[in-house]
Amino acid sequence: MELTLLLAGLAGLGVLLIAYALFGAASVDPVQARLVQLGAMKTRSLEEIELDEPLFDRTVRPLLRRLTGFARRIASPKRVSRTDRRLLMAGNPAGLRAVDFVALKLLAMVVVAGVAVAALMLLGGGLRSLPIGFVAGLLGFVAPEMWLSRRIRQRQKRILLAVPDTLDLLTISVRAGLSFDGALAKVVEKLRGPLSDEFQRVLAEVRVGRARRDALRDLAERADVPALSNFIGAIIQAEQLGVSISKVLQVQSEQLRIERRQRAEEMANKAPIKMLFPLVGCIFPSLFIVLLGPPMILIMTEMPAGR
Repeated sequence: MELTLLLAGLAGLGVLLIAYALFGAASVDPVQARLVQLGAMKTRSLEEIELDEPLFDRTVRPLLRRLTGFARRIASPKRVSRTDRRLLMAGNPAGLRAVDFVALKLLAMVVVAGVAVAALMLLGGGLRSLPIGFVAGLLGFVAPEMWLSRRIRQRQKRILLAVPDTLDLLTISVRAGLSFDGALAKVVEKLRGPLSDEFQRVLAEVRVGRARRDALRDLAERADVPALSNFIGAIIQAEQLGVSISKVLQVQSEQLRIERRQRAEEMANKAPIKMLFPLVGCIFPSLFIVLLGPPMILIMTEMPAGR
């Protein structure tokens, strides 16, 4: 009897616990939970927000904003157009515009010239430090152009190296049944690099209603890589003439493989000539010292002192 009562009590207690778990817990309002979460977040100060920005934006960009007005007055439209094109070819580093780049050149000129003059004054150069500071300022003015040219060459090289693999993926995607735009989207999804970024820009321009041939022509002008320009020209011509893009991609892919092999052979043929200068300038003098040094020392020590 007692065991029966105990089991009945445990069963009733279990039913009460289940009922409380299902209906007794208060439902959580998602809006209220979000407000509680936001209230628990630590408020960031203005200094912490500024420190999270890149170093270039915190130090150089405020100075560029002050020089932008002066740079806009002294820069000619032709120079601005040329600088805009070079910045596009470089991939718009740091989001610089043409006037920002001119202001950066002026800032580099002033800073380099000031540092050079101050250093020479501290070393006792006197008035002779002014011409040297002027030359240093000219070098500071030219240095951003050299940096931009180097960045353009590096980007063009990366695009050139990525063209064969990209074209292979395009060929496979088109032959698998995708449209050309779908194949470009697959390239953007699978590959990373400047060429993939350029194709992503082409797709964005096509989605907003621009003609695909115009977007591809602008891509060829921005990249300025002969292999990519030939490929884009073939695609545009095939689209205009109604030729199968799959066949054009296959032919272009084979041609690019041949060109890549030829470039590798050219670099291999240039290697002996490039190795000649380190051999003559570094290895041969060391070899002569090792081979002729001990005999010369013996000759000099065994020679009579009067001769």
